[in-house]
Amino acid sequence: MQAPLPSNELDRLLDLSAYGLDYLELEEQFRDLTALAAKISGAKFSLINIIDTYTQWSVAATGIDPGQVPRDQSICQYTILDEDPLEVQNILEDDRFAGQAFATEESPFKYYWGIPLRTPEGFNIGALCVLDSKPKLIDEEKTEMLKLIANEVVNRLGMVKNIRQLEDSVSQAKEATRKIAHDIRGPLGGILGLSQLIHDKGDKASLGEASEVIGFIFSSSQALLELTDEILLESIRPSKAYRELSSDEYTLPIFGEKLKSLYGVQASQKGVILTVSTNEDNCDRPFAKRQFLQIAGNLISNAIKFTPEGKKVHVSLSLESDSPSKGIRISVKDQGVGMTPEKITEILGGQSDSTKGTAGETGYGFGLPVVRKLVTEQGGSMKIDSKENEYSEFNVWVPL
Repeated sequence: MQAPLPSNELDRLLDLSAYGLDYLELEEQFRDLTALAAKISGAKFSLINIIDTYTQWSVAATGIDPGQVPRDQSICQYTILDEDPLEVQNILEDDRFAGQAFATEESPFKYYWGIPLRTPEGFNIGALCVLDSKPKLIDEEKTEMLKLIANEVVNRLGMVKNIRQLEDSVSQAKEATRKIAHDIRGPLGGILGLSQLIHDKGDKASLGEASEVIGFIFSSSQALLELTDEILLESIRPSKAYRELSSDEYTLPIFGEKLKSLYGVQASQKGVILTVSTNEDNCDRPFAKRQFLQIAGNLISNAIKFTPEGKKVHVSLSLESDSPSKGIRISVKDQGVGMTPEKITEILGGQSDSTKGTAGETGYGFGLPVVRKLVTEQGGSMKIDSKENEYSEFNVWVPL
């Protein structure tokens, strides 16, 4: 049985994307809250789950290792449908979970209690849940304490979001400084060359006292030119930029490894081969993370969904530094079922309906609209090339 989607699903996903979460880097910040939830409830297991377009990500857990499962194979997909907690006294007897891997006699999960993680904007982006092998009594007092923990999870996620946005602003300020330095370097170079010429001639008697003034201009221009050179070198020096990469930045190799770590599990679970390549040009140059992880992640999950077992999904990343095409290019090509020209037109026009994957995966129909929205909001573009029963390739470019 497939859970119904929240009525505000597209807005919910866009709200989640605005947090810019890296699901592999949150455990340390939330481990104490899952431990506290398990202690209060008396349950063996506790998890903080974030639910995106295709996947439930356990960003922190107690009693079990954090991991990921397809969204349609989770219990929390039902929890995010409402504002109130969801309790399942016996998972084995609930028809909604019949046939799921966790709904077996051998599974340690028989009891579930979960509460949605509701953002200030009113969207449920995930759930705090506890599980056990036998029923628990979650009374009103425990419920209130667990609600406080869920609120603290959302508060901390908000801090992560605010810090990321602040870091993005700092990164943009650095880029603006680099552009200013670049813009003033040209005129200064011209002034320096002219004043050098005049200064050289100033040794002749015909220039007289003007030589002293021109010499001063030359010295001042030289100092300003050295200053702008220093600013430029600081911003483009590859080795130093790589060593001092800040928390709000990626380089192409780091971004590529992050994508393999996050989505390699999905690919291997289906028997799909996921490969990632990065262009060597500008490979050590840092760029702000922004929402590139969310854009690429949705494209990769979509490609895996429509690629049969044994086939490949290839991701290509490049950083283009020449104006006016300066930006990040993300290409995701699969060996899947392909699309008709009509289907491509629907997707690019934001009118496409969802379809099931090659292994019967649930189709939600929001992954590509989310990508399209995120890309266009940043002034980027998305192109699609496809041939039925052979491949589909999504090519996204976002300016920097």
